[in-house]
Amino acid sequence: MLVFLMLYFLGWFGLLLTATVLFGRNKPTALLPPQPLPRVSILIAARNEEAALGRCLQAIRTLQYPPELVEVLLGNDGSTDATASVAAAAMVGYAGSFRIISIAEALGTARGKANVLAHLARAATTDFFCITDADIAVPPTWLTGLLAHTGPGIGSVTGLTLVTGPRLFHRLQGLDWLMSLGLVQVVTDLGRPVTAMGNNMLVTRAAYEATGGYEALPFSVTEDYELFKAILRQGYGYRNLFHPEVLAESLPMYTWGGLLHQRRRWLRGVEQLPGWLQVCLALYGSFYPLLVVLAIVAGWPWALSVWTAKLGLQGWLAAKCFRRVGRRPPLELLPLFELYTVLLTGSLVLFRLLPLQFRWKGRSYR
Repeated sequence: MLVFLMLYFLGWFGLLLTATVLFGRNKPTALLPPQPLPRVSILIAARNEEAALGRCLQAIRTLQYPPELVEVLLGNDGSTDATASVAAAAMVGYAGSFRIISIAEALGTARGKANVLAHLARAATTDFFCITDADIAVPPTWLTGLLAHTGPGIGSVTGLTLVTGPRLFHRLQGLDWLMSLGLVQVVTDLGRPVTAMGNNMLVTRAAYEATGGYEALPFSVTEDYELFKAILRQGYGYRNLFHPEVLAESLPMYTWGGLLHQRRRWLRGVEQLPGWLQVCLALYGSFYPLLVVLAIVAGWPWALSVWTAKLGLQGWLAAKCFRRVGRRPPLELLPLFELYTVLLTGSLVLFRLLPLQFRWKGRSYR
């Protein structure tokens, strides 16, 4: 047993050390967007988002892009609050094009957010669909940053998102997100497509229409990943960016229950990843159960040494991720982050095994 544990931890640290060293090796290239600047469509699905939507639309109004080249399409997905009136008030006097489209019917197999985006894509009049969410604030350089990485054969460009908020719980989510996206970036830089992020994503019209659109895709609560896979199947290339010019800020989950429902939805996407990557994630997530076994077999001093090494290595990765996008790494959170990770992983395992529905935007899914 001790030999097995030694091999496991050597492999675990070897993989994380390799990923940390590799992160950032592909330096961002300074690229310019296409000239002349193209017209773009910003697609936003909104359902009962009156509290968050004003922040999102204000960020869009301050984009460093000619507003006459921008059309903003907001899909109001059966909201029962003041989403529509908040949106209309926020965009009064906007120099670009702005429309609220009420979603009343399902297109093909599309449901939920996928159905809203299917309607918005049909209404869009440009060749570039820039997709974000109502709880996201994009940076002023968002459009030029995404467009700079388009080109012949490129079907999708994914930006970067960081959870922000004043409370400790919010900051732990931000640390979790950016470190996870750093690992995704390493795998992507090695030429293995992992996923896309539907709150910060550009899709070309040509690539989208080649898939048949959301109305032709299998329904999934991780609609962004479903579209990403379909774009790859059509032979289009992709870009995954870890650059400050495309760093958007997301509102956090405010409750533990909300966080669990969000992550349970994400697990649907994880369950569709390639088998080799699922195995890697399972091995990565087995650290603490096997650390307890190590403490029993070899003693707590050994387990404490391994845990301390984990803190150090993850701190290095966190520092590289945050500094890459010009943010201060919250290294003081690392000990609490370990507790957060254990509680979240354990809760998600129970949530996944029990026959429970999870809720997202007021709708229930299994």
